[in-house]
Amino acid sequence: MKSGRAVLPSVLLFVLTACSRAGASPSPSAAPSVAPTTAASVSTGPSAEPVELTIYGAASLKGPLEAAKAAYETTKPGATVTLSTGSSAALETQIEQGAPADVFLSADTTNPKKLVDAGLADGAAVTFAGNELTVIVPTANPAGIASPKDLARAGVKVIAAGEEVPITKYAKQLVDNLAEEAGFPADFAAKYTASIASKEEDVKSVVAKIEIGEGDAGIVYVTDAKASTKVTTVDVPRSANVPATYAGVVVKASRNAAAAKAFLDWFAGPDGQAILSSFGFLPSS
Repeated sequence: MKSGRAVLPSVLLFVLTACSRAGASPSPSAAPSVAPTTAASVSTGPSAEPVELTIYGAASLKGPLEAAKAAYETTKPGATVTLSTGSSAALETQIEQGAPADVFLSADTTNPKKLVDAGLADGAAVTFAGNELTVIVPTANPAGIASPKDLARAGVKVIAAGEEVPITKYAKQLVDNLAEEAGFPADFAAKYTASIASKEEDVKSVVAKIEIGEGDAGIVYVTDAKASTKVTTVDVPRSANVPATYAGVVVKASRNAAAAKAFLDWFAGPDGQAILSSFGFLPSS
């Protein structure tokens, strides 16, 4: 029989080896997996719901709408605004025919009312801006236009817009008012009409023709004259001037009706008014 003393060294060796392993640091492969904390993995709260809006706007609103698009997309994360500008009458017709607009912003109240009356608007029309009219001539003024009376002078080429364009309706009212002013001939309206050399698709096109000298004068919005460096204005008597009222509606077929209403409220509110004012628009009356 073996002695217990012979077994002792083996037992001690086993105990020492086990203790040595227990005190050793675990190998990298045995370490638990912990995801590193990075900026990308830290939750910052829910992101804004993406929304796309298509805004149809009057040609005279091109500048303010471009500024509004930049401001709105900055302050409303997730919003993307697409703009389409032109004659209010043409845009209204396109919407009637199914064009995918979310909001319609017109240079008058008549075209938005058409959509309301046809059941194509979501809610009532909202007025959001005002404007006035002026006469513009090329900066060099080759025809020597010194007064609105000169628009009825023989040989003067007047550039106007199409019959359904809001500026044309406002201009007709202005011309009728001028015919009642002291010093204007009684047949001023008829002579003005005879002086019209072309009819353009919208007010921006009227300005463009005057800028390049293809016409001697035109009646446009004050804001359009202010936006051009290539035209000069001829004062219109305040007693004859015509206030223009701009209105907008949410299109009933919009796939983003709530977002469209939010944009219209924003544009008609303080933020939009500040942008419109910077372009020379007046508060809505």
